[in-house]
Amino acid sequence: MLASLGLLATPSAFGSLSTKNRTLSSKNRHELRLGRSQKLLPRHVFPCNSVFGRVSYGSPISAVLIEDSSTMTTSEEDTENIGILGIDPALQPFKDHFQYRIKRFVDQKTLFDKHEGGLEEFAKGYLKFGFNREEDGIVYTEWAPAAQEAQVIGDFNGWDGSNHKMEKNQFGVWSIKIPDSGGNPAIPHNSRVKFRFKYGDGVWVDRIPAWIKYATVDPTRFGAPYDGVHWDPLPSERYEFQYPRPPKPAAPRIYEAHVGMSSSEPRINSYREFADDVLPRIRENNYNTVQLMAVMEHSYYASFGYHVTNFFAVSSRSGTPEDLKYLIDKAHSLGLRVLMDVVHSHASNNVTDGLNGFDVGQGSQDSYFHCGERGYHKLWDSRLFNYGNWEVLRFLLSNLRWWLEEFQFDGFRFDGVTSMLYHHHGINMAFTGNYNEYFSEATDVDAVVYLMLANSLIHRILPDATVIAEDVSGMPGLGRPVSEGGIGFDYRLAMAIPDKWIDYVKNKNDQEWSMNDLSWSLTNRRYTEKCISYAESHDQAIVGDKTIAFFLMDKEMYSGMSCLTDASPTVERGIALHKMIHFITMALGGEGYLNFMGNEFGHPEWIDFPREGNGWSYEKCRRLWNLVDTDHLRYKFMNAFDRAMNALDDKFSFLSSTKQIVSSTNDKDKVIVFERGDLVFVFNFHPEHTYDGYKVGCDLPGKYRVALDSDALEFGGHGRVGHDVDHFTSPEGIPGVPETNFNNRPNSFKVLSPARTCVVYYRVEEKLEEINNGNLACANETSKLDPVLHDGVEELASAVDHGVEESPGETIDNDLAGVNEILRVEEAKPEDIEEPTLVADKKIVSKLDNPEMEELEDGTSND
Repeated sequence: MLASLGLLATPSAFGSLSTKNRTLSSKNRHELRLGRSQKLLPRHVFPCNSVFGRVSYGSPISAVLIEDSSTMTTSEEDTENIGILGIDPALQPFKDHFQYRIKRFVDQKTLFDKHEGGLEEFAKGYLKFGFNREEDGIVYTEWAPAAQEAQVIGDFNGWDGSNHKMEKNQFGVWSIKIPDSGGNPAIPHNSRVKFRFKYGDGVWVDRIPAWIKYATVDPTRFGAPYDGVHWDPLPSERYEFQYPRPPKPAAPRIYEAHVGMSSSEPRINSYREFADDVLPRIRENNYNTVQLMAVMEHSYYASFGYHVTNFFAVSSRSGTPEDLKYLIDKAHSLGLRVLMDVVHSHASNNVTDGLNGFDVGQGSQDSYFHCGERGYHKLWDSRLFNYGNWEVLRFLLSNLRWWLEEFQFDGFRFDGVTSMLYHHHGINMAFTGNYNEYFSEATDVDAVVYLMLANSLIHRILPDATVIAEDVSGMPGLGRPVSEGGIGFDYRLAMAIPDKWIDYVKNKNDQEWSMNDLSWSLTNRRYTEKCISYAESHDQAIVGDKTIAFFLMDKEMYSGMSCLTDASPTVERGIALHKMIHFITMALGGEGYLNFMGNEFGHPEWIDFPREGNGWSYEKCRRLWNLVDTDHLRYKFMNAFDRAMNALDDKFSFLSSTKQIVSSTNDKDKVIVFERGDLVFVFNFHPEHTYDGYKVGCDLPGKYRVALDSDALEFGGHGRVGHDVDHFTSPEGIPGVPETNFNNRPNSFKVLSPARTCVVYYRVEEKLEEINNGNLACANETSKLDPVLHDGVEELASAVDHGVEESPGETIDNDLAGVNEILRVEEAKPEDIEEPTLVADKKIVSKLDNPEMEELEDGTSND
């Protein structure tokens, strides 16, 4: 039992210690997606599917300590008052599990306090290991318990280490101090170095130092091995950050990007080119966060950066460490936060170039990885860390601190968290939401404790950090603070949503689309645990799959995207649904939103990195920015709508609102109506039917106007909805008695809802309207403003200065205090709903095009 749960990591005193392709990509990941995650609402608890059983851990938990363990006790307060059990009472049967892992976490922190000066000091390992400059020389330190002899070699000594032999202490740590020569460092900056050691029966091997901060390869030699590079530029050559980190947004709108494939040319792009050419695009589209993939060095480019070989090194394909700092600083100057895609779930099995080269058959306690099957991921063909090892914890926690402090990253997206959480790594597991699937002997408590330590460290170093978990299992508590017994992530990725969309666009015709099913899939998340929603990421774009736009329009994207000819039915449908799919995912699917580079304008085809199978071609490993930049191509419409979506959240902050109410999911009409904050969203997915006088429920009475309209001409629509029309509400039923209301909403108003169109309405604040003559600018107008740089941060300029009518007023507070609920309201009975006027022709012009037809026969104002 203890072997499966793992033991406490134990200290090993350091002096005065104060690949291959990532095969689990799109196709294989789909097999691991969460089938039905749990959703805990404040007024209704969904229990697990079977009777809870108390988890038994067998014999008493013990800890292997260097010194006596008499002080290693955990207070009852730490383990009895577990906040997450109060949030989700259905977790109560698993209290033993939470107590155990909390004790493990507290005990590990106590060990750090005792032997290392605390967690934060422990995570400064890069100041002790690797190459570090001292006053009169360079000290090189490496943990390699399996080595019998060791030397440091490189350009500086002609690759002959006989005069640079290292010494080993009793804990397997090798070190050497190399004095300066003639007042200069013995190892020059930007020179090659390696760690040479002997093991077994006298075998000598050369390896890249584990803590190396830069690694390069000879580009003229095919399949050449990487070399470690000593990176220590002069102060005058170091990049100095000029701009502060932007404040943490209420809701992250994330642009997921891969620097290497961001060029429009078939080649690898650089950090500086990305900073100068791509970052302005991201800012112009009103994103507030950039998530960078493939930053850590990986010898196999086609692994998408997920088979890491050198964890402290910047990927040299795109430039130097100083170049990456320039990129991050430039992002900060534009008001963009930068997250790093960090891979601590596994490591490349590459022996020559990576950390795996230090594994020469020794036991787990002397290795970065587990032994045998436990140390190997059979789907990813990679090595698995031993999270219970003291030096592994030092390595990984220091790695996080290194990227935060040296490069000023604003947080992380942790890759492959599901693989970390369970001994089975999620392989052949169809998670159903049964809590027994999460809290059992299958749970890797070593990894859980590491993630708790990691999140604690990150938020202590940078309280405003954003940390996201890629987990397909739906582990309860993953997104709750460590102080409550959670694992501590700020957000989890809503990974079931893109699978749902692919299923719909690939396998269902328009009439088969279920509004109930879509609404359920988008809102099915755990109460109080925030999610990042996305319709598609890099996973959905890699070779063997297609982007949503390509699924919808396929070959017609090659010939039918010109505005100089009428759009074909396929293209018209594709653009309309592309806008709706991404917008409803953003508005209903989570508390943050993510888009992968290029998908904002419907990038066609797929991603295929250079490999033997495609003749090492870069043709499909780039972004065709010219498509969106060409004014007569329809890609610009999808891009403009993406910009407007983000501008809408900038203005109304609906993503951060806890008020989310789905009032109608009508499968007959193919209409979904919901509120987010005080905005009212109306999505009509019907392929043909336009509804005139469609009644929608809302919370607050008053006057509503259009805030965003996917059918607007600037988004490639037909302009059927009037934007200057006032929609006045009517009271519904008895106040305070929801069952007497319309769709359980106390007020309603009527709208025009064209086929395949989504329209958002905002409530006009009457007092502000009187002051400003009622001219509140909608998000459609805001999205068209040109951004300008001001004090290093790009902001929207005054609309007046651009000749566009601006709203001087502000909207009302969109986040109702005390409203912490997600309501799913059943579809109202047909007899309770006033039948709207059905307009069969989806291209019909609205009544509003004729001012004399503004009033309905009953005198009610309508659009």
